[in-house]
Amino acid sequence: MEDQAKTVVQAMKSAGISRLIWISSLGIYDEVPGAFGVWNNNILKDYLPPYARAAEVIEKSDLEWTVIRPAWLTNKDEVEYETTVKPEPFKGTEVSRASIADLVVAIIRNPQRYQRQSVGVDKPGTEGDKPAWY
Repeated sequence: MEDQAKTVVQAMKSAGISRLIWISSLGIYDEVPGAFGVWNNNILKDYLPPYARAAEVIEKSDLEWTVIRPAWLTNKDEVEYETTVKPEPFKGTEVSRASIADLVVAIIRNPQRYQRQSVGVDKPGTEGDKPAWY
């Protein structure tokens, strides 16, 4: 992931493109509190460090970036989400892919939104020890 992030940053610089929306993972900053944070870190222990390093590459770049950190993804046909911004603690355990798509479209329509910020995304009311469907 880190090499991919470096390649994307360099390619964008070479092409003169400055706006990047990068979708990563919750937990890359150890920002998920409580029992869910422990569960998430155990499940994703090998997965999180490469995603954290990739986000660091993006954040250190001079691009106009947004890092999106979704909760565990569902295929539910719904758009319902809330956000947290680094360094705020993450809230819920899950969110729909449709919700992430909605956020991406909102950022594309308003490129200043969440510029140079890392955004956690979850469905309100899904707090718990792990996603309800797991």
